Amino acid sequence: MSSPYRLHGICGSLRKNSFSSAVLAALADAAGSRAVFDYADIGSVPHFNQDLYVDPLPRSVQRLRDQIAKADGLVIVSSEYNHGIPGTLKNALDWASRPHNGSPLRNKPVLIVTTSPAATGGVRAQHQIRETVISALARPVITPEIVVGQVSAKMVDGKFQDTSVIDFAMVGFAALFADIDRLLALPVATPEATS
Repeated sequence: MSSPYRLHGICGSLRKNSFSSAVLAALADAAGSRAVFDYADIGSVPHFNQDLYVDPLPRSVQRLRDQIAKADGLVIVSSEYNHGIPGTLKNALDWASRPHNGSPLRNKPVLIVTTSPAATGGVRAQHQIRETVISALARPVITPEIVVGQVSAKMVDGKFQDTSVIDFAMVGFAALFADIDRLLALPVATPEATS
């Protein structure tokens, strides 16, 4: 792909200066000119309620779904709450997952990164996020798990500073870009071809 990849960044934490948002910013910087990011505002998305899943959707929900649809791939960076996925992130993914076979998440490559002040780096949340995006028919990138343990010790003046983690994450980005390229190279099915 000659033009930059269009990536949609989703931070699983709502805290203004969260560790996860700092990691996401550092990864976006490291991706450099290869990718252009836009970012989700999952804090503005209402609690999922099937009664609200009508036309028109709540504005914040429609914006999230449009952002995902326009992106070549997603980068989710999330903290772990009580050994699991943050509720706000799960809520946003639930809104984006409908309808099951036609949601904006379908066939979307997803790179997952988790963070934690603990040494485990949010590995339990990583597994749960992966399960959620798989159930929505997205395509989590096959790469060694990118977990950022002891993240609070890797912050300097509010910025994430760990070149070894960033270099390791760039291997995941290479896999994400390769998945996007493979999907873009697939022939588009036409009605004539499928009838």
